[in-house]
Amino acid sequence: MLGFASYYGDHMVLQKAPAGAVLWGYGDVGAAVTVALSGDGGTIIMKKTVQVKGSSGTWTTVLDPMDQGGPYVLTAEQGSENVTLQDIYFGDVWLCSGQSNMAMTVLQIANASQELAAAARYPYVRVFAAAPARSNVELEDLERVSLPWAIPTAENLGHGNFTYFSAVCWLLGRSLYETLHMGLSSSTSLAQHLSGPQTPSVLWNAMIHPLLNMTLRGVAWYQGEANAFLNTDRYNCTFPALIDDWRWAFHTGSAGQTEPLLPFGFVQLSTYRQQGLNDSFARLRWHQTADLGVVPNARMPGTFMAVAMDLGDEHSPYGSIHPRDKQNVAHRLLLGARAVAYGEKDLVFQGPYPTRAVLEVSRGLLNVTYSQELLCQRRDVPAFEVCCSSSTWPCRWLPAPMVAVGSHTVTLALAGCRTLVLALRYAWAEWPCDYKSCALYNTRGLPAPPFLLQTLPAGDTPGLTPTAEVRELLLSPGSWLSRGI
Repeated sequence: MLGFASYYGDHMVLQKAPAGAVLWGYGDVGAAVTVALSGDGGTIIMKKTVQVKGSSGTWTTVLDPMDQGGPYVLTAEQGSENVTLQDIYFGDVWLCSGQSNMAMTVLQIANASQELAAAARYPYVRVFAAAPARSNVELEDLERVSLPWAIPTAENLGHGNFTYFSAVCWLLGRSLYETLHMGLSSSTSLAQHLSGPQTPSVLWNAMIHPLLNMTLRGVAWYQGEANAFLNTDRYNCTFPALIDDWRWAFHTGSAGQTEPLLPFGFVQLSTYRQQGLNDSFARLRWHQTADLGVVPNARMPGTFMAVAMDLGDEHSPYGSIHPRDKQNVAHRLLLGARAVAYGEKDLVFQGPYPTRAVLEVSRGLLNVTYSQELLCQRRDVPAFEVCCSSSTWPCRWLPAPMVAVGSHTVTLALAGCRTLVLALRYAWAEWPCDYKSCALYNTRGLPAPPFLLQTLPAGDTPGLTPTAEVRELLLSPGSWLSRGI
């Protein structure tokens, strides 16, 4: 039976140039299938003829790269049979995946009624949602589709709680369309990963593997840590490995059309309990960056991150683990996408990060220099801590209050720590601050990300008693301190 795969349909967006869009479907074994792309007036723009594979009964072809625009008509013919898809556009295709925070629909977020009412203004941002499914083996096609490709409406963006359509996915796609003035921007495709399954790969098998043939522009990932709390300190390995694996799989599956360094954006873990019993949330945030604090970095190239630890929502009707402010999440992802995926130069897309620390020995002060101009939102928030100990294990953490904040420098008091500062950490808590009220931001309102840095004497031996009144410390990632503290 002739047909396209489940995730091709009327109103869809195919990836625009410079990549070629991959098309595939089903047909009679051994038969030839001709795929034609026609303009709105019926003029045939290109034709591709392929054979149906005997082993799988499927056919695959790659269209020549097409500039953004449309509408077009796609037709597949096999003998006297034909299947036609209408209202096809070329733009950018983003895949959104994750857990329940990605699955939260527009109906569930702050200002939902306004966001839903605005949907009709974006007929060129198309949406698609795969149905939740699990499989013990890799599937070639989706078992079910919750939302076939569609023009956005209030109904299909707010169908229900944790069903479709993803608020973050929608807001990111809509914002890319608005900001980049792409004429067709970005279409958003959602594969929902719901919390719960403990068996490895069952979601990948059913919901991601079927999509590998599709040519993508980027991926947005909103948490996937359901199992990570059982193995928190492996996440610095497993998360970068997931990104590497997805890139290889989509590049290979699309016959090389999806770029090898597929842009991959993600949301850093938000908040859960005001008085967390341990620091697993803080450690997991750190491990999301491969213990380097910010992305992109050497272990995670081509990635970008939305910090969300200041967007806590204690009174969310969906539980505090599901904050309703998805607009700021999408905005922070948007900035990263513009800088990393679209190469916008000189765009500030993440908050300030420390670059230098100078210890004033006699005064018991630590001056921390940041990469960007600082805005101190709350000086009374207990944000900084220093490790004061004669050894790295166990570490004795003491609060280091902010006594002054300059344009690029924070001065910390080291009462009780004397001169022995082994490490410095910031916002190391499950719920580090009230809503949008963490200690430090940049002038564009982006929060300084949490960090855990060890300090080494500049040009000296670690642990050596200082001999000068002013001593510079080298800051380096402190994954050696993150285990079990």
